[in-house]
Amino acid sequence: MALPVETFFLQPDAEGTLQTQIRQLVAEGILAGRFRPGEKLPSSRKLAEHLGVSRITVTLAFTELLADDYIVARGRSGYFVSDNAPEPPHFPAKAAGDSTVDWSRAIGQRFTSLDTFSKPSDWANYRYPFIYGQADPTLFDSANWRLCALEALGRKDFDALTADYFDSDDPKLLDFIARQTLPRRGILAKPDEILLTLGAQNALWLTAQVLLTQRRTAAIEDPCYPALRGILEQSRYHLHAIPVDGDGIPPGALPKGTDVLFTTPSHQCPTAATMPMSRRHDLLEKAEQDDFLIVEDDYEFEMSFLKPPSPALKSLDKNGRVIYVGSFSKSLFPGLRLGYLVGPAPFIREARALRASVLRHPPGHIQRTVTYFLSRGHYDALVRRMSRAFHDRRTTIDRAVNEHGLTVAGRGSFGGSSLWMRAPDHVDTRDLAARLAEKSVLIEPGHAFFQGPNPPTNYYRLAYSSIPTPRITEGISLLARTLGEMG
Repeated sequence: MALPVETFFLQPDAEGTLQTQIRQLVAEGILAGRFRPGEKLPSSRKLAEHLGVSRITVTLAFTELLADDYIVARGRSGYFVSDNAPEPPHFPAKAAGDSTVDWSRAIGQRFTSLDTFSKPSDWANYRYPFIYGQADPTLFDSANWRLCALEALGRKDFDALTADYFDSDDPKLLDFIARQTLPRRGILAKPDEILLTLGAQNALWLTAQVLLTQRRTAAIEDPCYPALRGILEQSRYHLHAIPVDGDGIPPGALPKGTDVLFTTPSHQCPTAATMPMSRRHDLLEKAEQDDFLIVEDDYEFEMSFLKPPSPALKSLDKNGRVIYVGSFSKSLFPGLRLGYLVGPAPFIREARALRASVLRHPPGHIQRTVTYFLSRGHYDALVRRMSRAFHDRRTTIDRAVNEHGLTVAGRGSFGGSSLWMRAPDHVDTRDLAARLAEKSVLIEPGHAFFQGPNPPTNYYRLAYSSIPTPRITEGISLLARTLGEMG
């Protein structure tokens, strides 16, 4: 029996190449049971005419389906659904009934209480997206990333692609981080002092799990990265939130009994304050005196377009008290989920064992692709391109904010990608964000960065990593006008 050509149609909003779409519609038809073993497919010429594509596109799609044994070719008779094609399930699908489980009691620990700003999935459709941490497709080097990914799929990298590293990492990537990335921050480390992670957040989680118990005390900055506070609160560690000032966290404010301090000295999150060298030395002396460890999240040092960044706290550490967290996700793209930990070998050994028990290791293909992207010089070129663009955007947003009399509560002295803003005391920036979204403006309310049951609600963050320079002035004008409408 021949399948009618009218059975095949391309979705106008489908993703991928035409070849990929044709392959997918045939494979999905087989997997869904609509196309059955032995049924004849339309000829490549008829299907091409029907779909309005070239015959070679259909032929290439059929060739892929042949290789995967979805279809077979029978001499001059044409293409048929293979007898060995995957079969749809033979059992009837049933809708799930009402659960008899009382989930309010069955759930032993909750992870949904963290109050954070949720970026709309369609943020790129907003005309003025002042939101943090999103990749700008106009800046990212997609072509060379694709070439590096293809190279990592090659035969010579077969082991790197397919091997189970278990508790190891790609040695080429570790070598590059040790010889190229870390020395730029003044850090020297051996391979057994470096661990790859699924982004900085995973690095912070691993660190907290290894260093803390429910009898130990962690100190964090206030305000701070909300996901870090969530990690520590979910694990029920003793927690002290230390208010920051214009220079970051004051060492003298750390209470006795602190076991681990989590800090962002080079670019405080979210105020963007940079800790001066004198305070960095004071903090290290305090750590030695009071016998606590420091976890340094150095999440945005690459964006140093105004002046060179200060040396990493880790580079000043002479006593092995600082554990360093770095990430490629901020400078490449957030979906990459690749970061790293640097610390004394005994700590890295335990963090590596914990990582192996939870997720084994970051995917080998991602590790090798990043290795090629770094070693071929594409990463440095990308950082330079981003720095130039961010410099222009920063100049524009600074000028627009000043012209409209908006209050800046903090901005990075060496660069970065955002401003920390303060609205008048009576303004709740959650309400402000909702009003602005109706005008195609996205901002990030600041309440989630603060500790405590009654956080201030008049702070917000303005990021310029994802908004084109020509739209910044108009977006800030809409922001200022909306603030005025709120009294």
